Amino acid sequence: MVEDASSSGAPTLEAVAARAGVSRATVSRVVNGSTTVKPEAIRAVQQAIAELDYVPNRAARSLASRRTQTIALIVPESAAKVFADPFFASVVQGVALALARTDYTLTMLIESEADPTKTGRYLRGGNVDGGIVVSHHESDHSYVDAGIPMVFGGRPIDGGESAGPTVDVDNRNAARAAVEHLVERGRTCVATIAGPQDMPPGLDRFAGFREALEAAGLDASLVEFGDFTPASGAIAMRRLLERGVPIDALFAANDQMAIGAYSAIREAGLSIPEDIAVVGFDDDVHSATAVPPLTTVHQPSVDMGASMASILVDLIEGREAPTATLLPTTLVVRQSS
Repeated sequence: MVEDASSSGAPTLEAVAARAGVSRATVSRVVNGSTTVKPEAIRAVQQAIAELDYVPNRAARSLASRRTQTIALIVPESAAKVFADPFFASVVQGVALALARTDYTLTMLIESEADPTKTGRYLRGGNVDGGIVVSHHESDHSYVDAGIPMVFGGRPIDGGESAGPTVDVDNRNAARAAVEHLVERGRTCVATIAGPQDMPPGLDRFAGFREALEAAGLDASLVEFGDFTPASGAIAMRRLLERGVPIDALFAANDQMAIGAYSAIREAGLSIPEDIAVVGFDDDVHSATAVPPLTTVHQPSVDMGASMASILVDLIEGREAPTATLLPTTLVVRQSS
């Protein structure tokens, strides 16, 4: 049952009941969303709440419902990486937009590098009603058995069943389309800076790169790996150029590594796209303003965040939700290719 708002002069449940001409219990049922109250009583209570500007005591409501009205966004990455990569900001924006239409608030958990098990302990402690996990790695298992509804941004790493519904894009086919674009532009020596191979996007985008080149009868061995950061992209590009192979195109598994590769290409006295055409993945906020503007795969990261949040709310409230959601991607062609 919802208790009074406060003792500091704020309107009480009794005041709402008196204004609406109903019992205190009826007001409590309306505030808690009961369907057993007559429509005319609901209208009277809602009008009284609006006139008095009554705010329910959320703490008491949580005790009654055994819910915290809080959702966790869990990112098993370092804080430095999270706040440097625009992808995460877009996902957070989408989650916040979806939750704005609900009574749920968002808390963000960046997994501790010193103690990765801390996140799992927090989730199992009843602090949140559910969790959204993005950028998960193969070794990230501390939150899977938290005993609360979970939604994952990305397919299960092992190809098996996920611990909850997933929201993703078709990384494999999107990467393949990006590399096919380079081949169609007449590029014959295509390299890649692949992402981490313990993450679904890293694995799938690398697979799409290989499939496109093998289908075209081209060499698919020009590969270096990064960790989705600009610094790793620059290092990987230098290694590719040190091989002495006449690379004329690059597919980077995300825009951040592509931008890092830009600097290494220029250091070598080469130009983009005249010497090396470059394609990235994400279409983040920096891709259009890069010099030259970066050709990239657009993935709807804001929509991804919103979809994950909506699915999680449905799970928490006992409604049916899809087990796997695949969002569309598009190739955005700019001057870098």
